[in-house]
Amino acid sequence: MVLHRLLAVVLFSLFIGTISLHAQSNTSNASPSPRIINIVNFIRQIEPRDSAITKDVLYQTVVKQIELMNKYQLGGTFLLQYDALIDSHYQQLLKSLPKDKFEIGAWWELPQPLIEKAGIKWRGEFAWDWHSDVGFSVGYTPAEREKIIDVYFADFKKIFGYYPKSVASWVIDAHSLNYMYDKYKIVASANCKDQVGTDGFTLWGGYWNQAYYPSRVNAYMPAQHVEKQLPVPVFRMLGSDPIRQYADGRKVTTLEPVYKHGGGNEQWINWFFQVFSTDPALGFNYTQAGQENSFTWAGMQKGLEMQMPIIARMKQEGKVRVETMSESGRWFSNTYKVTPATTFTVTKDLGDSDQKTIWYNSRFYRLNMLWKNGNLRIADIHLFNETVPDKYLNAVTKVNQSFFYTLPVVDGFQWGKANNLEGFRLMMNENGKEVAVHGGDPAFTNTDNTTAHVSWPAGDGSFEIDLKENKMTITGKGKTADWFLDLYVAPDAKTPLQNISDKSANYQFDGHAYKLTAMQGSIEKSTNGGLYRIKPQGGSIELKLADQ
Repeated sequence: MVLHRLLAVVLFSLFIGTISLHAQSNTSNASPSPRIINIVNFIRQIEPRDSAITKDVLYQTVVKQIELMNKYQLGGTFLLQYDALIDSHYQQLLKSLPKDKFEIGAWWELPQPLIEKAGIKWRGEFAWDWHSDVGFSVGYTPAEREKIIDVYFADFKKIFGYYPKSVASWVIDAHSLNYMYDKYKIVASANCKDQVGTDGFTLWGGYWNQAYYPSRVNAYMPAQHVEKQLPVPVFRMLGSDPIRQYADGRKVTTLEPVYKHGGGNEQWINWFFQVFSTDPALGFNYTQAGQENSFTWAGMQKGLEMQMPIIARMKQEGKVRVETMSESGRWFSNTYKVTPATTFTVTKDLGDSDQKTIWYNSRFYRLNMLWKNGNLRIADIHLFNETVPDKYLNAVTKVNQSFFYTLPVVDGFQWGKANNLEGFRLMMNENGKEVAVHGGDPAFTNTDNTTAHVSWPAGDGSFEIDLKENKMTITGKGKTADWFLDLYVAPDAKTPLQNISDKSANYQFDGHAYKLTAMQGSIEKSTNGGLYRIKPQGGSIELKLADQ
């Protein structure tokens, strides 16, 4: 199985202007929301998992990637694993690239030559071993990580004359990121999209897509305060489908060109870039294009040859910004003092599907709403806390797995069944029965630079939803009847819910206690088989979504 995923970032300059919110005179004061694309290809010199993938095949893949990018006058970022860094062929090839268009950085998987040069015994089966406990920083002690970093950065500077500014990997621990910033002043990093178990990596509940400033003690957890954050933006890789990559679970639906249902499918590509570049976005929208060379040119050619002209056209039309990782990292740092509030929305799904969604992120939480068949489900809420350390801050993994989590309040995927998300359902009493509220198409607008507004027509009225940095408000307008939220999970789902009180639902996950608080409304037992129910007060529910 070839390890999937690679970096690329998306930026795009599109103005989401002043929008009328209803017949009222409320207007949007939101700033323009650029759409940013990073084309990121990372390079390995060997691929021991498939004997047909020779060193020459890997090298020629990079040659072809460069030719295609040059054809469409697109720059980007190439990230070098250490075995490729010390190979003279890659050195010569990459040194020939124009520095105003291309960036060379570090891909943080750790092969045998790097480990041994750092004075550490190699434990892998091959010269590059993809297992978490051997080929990644989480498999080494903090002191060993520093030695490994020093070797890589010193050799990179000998070869290119400067230290790398961008460093990415499927997973990087907090100690390593701190050391790279404090000593070598990196300006951008990236990690894998959210997934459960794929290739041994679980990252679940984090800042969805876009980018964030991590906590100094947890590379996956966004920080809430300047003094607790590492001032290096971490971008989320691979261009996730905002509906299917979450709902389909272990199936990979991303912009990666090797996936025939995703980045290698013309219909999906056109849909994704349309959504990415035109649907409402708070803050900015981002995606990463490109592919690791282990997939070979034969595997990625068709997908990349469909994607690159579209990206070039959007760039020419001023719809997107195509940047290197370090350019995007500097822009982020110059624009945001703390992790911003952002959204990724879908107003029209792929094909005949009627699904619509909004992902909202802030430094305090992430939340996902999904509309399907006219019904609303709040499928995901995870809280962030900068004081919760990652598992590998001081420890190492000794198995071929690594785990990075935040604090789940609602986890529609893990608490549901395959292709059947659970979560909060918006319900109502109708003729003595409790039924799901049925409505029309939601409208997404930005109220200000941190607030996303959703207006959902239902029945003779509407539900007006405001997503703010640390809270959510739902208000029923007009004849919306007797409504409430019920949290549903699969019958055998294991959740961290401990108990409920009148104003809070109390959780404990991985040794950390936290709660969901109703600042307006009440929390009580469900009568319909759910975990608990939230009822409005004065026509509104207001929930505190911050663990501090």
